[in-house]
Amino acid sequence: MYKIDAPAQLIEQVYDAILDAICDGTLAPNARITQEGLAETLGVSRQPILQAFHLLKRQGFIEESGRKGVMVTPIDPQKLVQLYQVRSALDGLAARETALRWKKNPDQAAAQQGLDLLARGRRAGKAGVMTELIKADMDFHQFIYHASGNPMIAEATALHWQHIRRAMGAILRNDAHTRSTVWDEHAAILDAIIAGKASVADNLARQHAERAADHLATTLMSNEYASQRPAMPA
Repeated sequence: MYKIDAPAQLIEQVYDAILDAICDGTLAPNARITQEGLAETLGVSRQPILQAFHLLKRQGFIEESGRKGVMVTPIDPQKLVQLYQVRSALDGLAARETALRWKKNPDQAAAQQGLDLLARGRRAGKAGVMTELIKADMDFHQFIYHASGNPMIAEATALHWQHIRRAMGAILRNDAHTRSTVWDEHAAILDAIIAGKASVADNLARQHAERAADHLATTLMSNEYASQRPAMPA
C-alpha cells in the first residue's frame, strides 16, 4: 500500500488503495482492519476511510467483526461459482459479438492488439509475477468486451472482476500449470474471433470461464488451501 498525497477525489483514492490491498493479498481474508490503522498507513484522516468502508461493505469485500471493527471477507467458493456463471454468459456474448463485427469489418489493428495482449500474458505467466499476470488476464477480457461494441458488457462485469482478481491472486501463486493453460485458451478464443467464427468463439469463451470457476472453487475448498488460510477471529 502507499501514502496518498493528492486531496482531489480522496475517497475514491482511499477506496482504490484498500481494494487493491484486499485483492493482492496485502490485506488477507479474515484480517481485522481499523480506520485508525489504515489512516496512518495511507496518510489520510479517518473520514475518507469510513466512507470507503461503507462502499466496500456493500460490495462484499469487508464485513463487521463484532465489537472489534471490521475484517476482510473470506472468499466464498459458492458465490465465486455463481459470479462466474454470470461472467460466462457475458464473456460468450462479447466473443460472439466481436467475431461478428470483425467478420463484417475486419480490424487488423485490433487483432494485433489482441495478439500483443496474448504475448504479454504469456511473458507474465513465465515470469510468475502475479500482479502482472492478473492484470494481463483482466486486460485481455476487457479488450474483448470493448471490441464487442456493447459497452454494457464491460459495465456489468466491472465489479465482478474485482472479486475474480482477488480469488485469482489467492490461488495462482503456486499453480504454474494454470498460468500456462489459461493463455492457450485465450489464444483459441482470439483465433476464433479473428476467423469470424462467432459460435465457436462464444462456446470457447463460455467454457473458459466455466473451467476457471471449477478450478478456483475446487482449490478454495481443498484441505491444502484451507490449511493456509488465517484462522477466523474469536
